[in-house]
This record gives sequence, C-alpha cells and structure tokens, in this order.
Amino acid sequence: MDGAPFHLRDNRLLSLLDDATLQTLAPHLEPVRLHQGDAMYEPLRPMLHAWFPTDCVLSMLAANADGEMAVEVATIGSEGMVGVALYLGAELAHGLVFTQVDGGAFRMPADVFRAATRDRPALARVVLRYTHALMVQIAQGTACNRVHHIGQRCARWLLQTHDRVRGDTFDLTQEYLAHMLGERRAAVNAAASQLQSQGLIRYTRGRIQVTDRPGLEAAACSCYGVIRDQYVRMLAPVAP
Repeated sequence: MDGAPFHLRDNRLLSLLDDATLQTLAPHLEPVRLHQGDAMYEPLRPMLHAWFPTDCVLSMLAANADGEMAVEVATIGSEGMVGVALYLGAELAHGLVFTQVDGGAFRMPADVFRAATRDRPALARVVLRYTHALMVQIAQGTACNRVHHIGQRCARWLLQTHDRVRGDTFDLTQEYLAHMLGERRAAVNAAASQLQSQGLIRYTRGRIQVTDRPGLEAAACSCYGVIRDQYVRMLAPVAP
C-alpha cells in the first residue's frame, strides 16, 4: 500500500475505544488507501462497509428524486466515520459518498459493524455521539448555504478540509470546489482569488495552501465554529 503508514487510533472514534474493544475489532478493520473520486457509497446501492478515515477527506452528497446529485451536505475525516446509516438500520445508501482528498482509512464489513454495535456497548456509545455531531454539521451546513455569502462558505469549507489533512497543502481544483459549494465556477474563482489576495491561502495548479489560518477563520462565518465545537464536545472522552 502506497503513502505514509497509518494506525487505528489515527481515527478519532477508534481512538476513543478501550483497548479490549479495539483489539476485538482490529482483525476486521482493513487498511485501505483512497484516492480522489473513489466511491464508498452510491445511491440506492447496498452499503458493504463502514469506513473510518485517518487522513483522507470524504464528501457526502444528497441525491435528488431523479438520482442527480445535489450540493454537498457533509465532509468527513479522521474525526468520524461513514456508515452511520448502517448503525441506524439502513441497508441501501441514500446518496453518494466519495473521496475528496487522498489518504488512508480503515473499512469494516457491514455485517460485522452491525454486530459490533449490538455486542460492544463502547462502540455503540461512540457511534451514537458521533451521529449527533454529524447531524449538527448537516443542519448547520444547510443553514449556512442559505444565509451566508460564498466567500464565507468557501473559507469554512477550506478550514474543515484543513482540519482533516496532514499539513497545510491539499489538492483541490476550482471546478471541484464549485461542485462542493453548489456555485458557478466563476463565483468560486472570485471568492478564492479574494482569499488569496488577502494572503490567507495560496492557490496554484489545483493545490491549495493555507498560509494564514487565523485570518481564514476570521473570514469564515460562525458556522465553522459551531460545527467544530460540537465535534469537540461530542467526541470528548467519556466514562464507560
């Protein structure tokens, strides 16, 4: 497998598990390297695995009634997992989940994951708390897309991605960012250019470098902090 090595506790949810629970699950967690565009789930197709990212970033898109993709509803990185719907009893995916930024992840067969959430209270507790944080992200992001201007939303999206990657630089085309924000490419280009002119990012040939993190946080709307703080609270270590 190419790329830097990664470990089970590189994923926040897995890191919250006690040693005994994690050792029981470890044989069923397969390390995989994901590349931009790889699909985890597709609309109305069976969900075959639960996924636990380490340093990749995954994107969750909702599906319209006719099967076309709508704007992105959530991004998922090392703080979380893909497969909450399995925990809630679903078998078919509602929308599309695919890789935004290359990196590592662990995957667990869906039937093993379902059994583990039934038999291992520590895992069920962690997944339940994460589910709430994910719901907050989806709800807050929906409101953000409605009321905040593209420059603020662009800064929020870049911050959320920066939180989940190793280092300050990651691959991202303007066309891709426009798709994620549900905006025309020209509008996204103007927003990214403004952030660059302020010295907050550097954008060259499909790569983004965050050069002023505090400044980028100041440029984002308050939704970034609301979502971040919810994950901090819900994924803090808790007593068994």
